[in-house]
Amino acid sequence: MNIQPLVEQYLIMTREVMPKMSREATNKWPVKNDHCFQRIVLDSVCQGVWYESIERPAYKHLNYAQAKLAVKLCDEIIAGKVNLSELNTQSLIWRGKR
Repeated sequence: MNIQPLVEQYLIMTREVMPKMSREATNKWPVKNDHCFQRIVLDSVCQGVWYESIERPAYKHLNYAQAKLAVKLCDEIIAGKVNLSELNTQSLIWRGKR
């Protein structure tokens, strides 16, 4: 199982696709920056603060299952099947910021 295509897809979605989508006038996402999308997705994948489970930088240390789940979650966010605001709120709760 080659993890590299999954990691590349995750990076494209969080660094390019989602930040671009967040700037659309019709979009009401709570974040706009690539690192925020990465935080939300990785916290959701890890079910807690990601860097307590994954060594930094995360994209170099994801295992296959984590990378696959991250890509799936990005796809669902982009398709509007998952509520990004809810994921962000949960991420902030895990971090003690809500």
